[in-house]
Amino acid sequence: MTPSLLRQFWHFVEQAQVGRLLSMDDHTLQGWLVTQFTDIYPLEYQQRCHLERYISSRLSLIREVASDRP
Repeated sequence: MTPSLLRQFWHFVEQAQVGRLLSMDDHTLQGWLVTQFTDIYPLEYQQRCHLERYISSRLSLIREVASDRP
């Protein structure tokens, strides 16, 4: 994933509703993030696969970022 795409992803996470991010199980959260992000930023198949793996490896960090927000 490019640095630009990573910045866009984390900006997307920061803008997402906290309750939504914290209420889903891992599998559902990963699928929701991929679907919502790719609706905004269309990705090629390979990029989408990289994003899925990236999200999977960062789920605890995503939840931590969400729980630190007011």
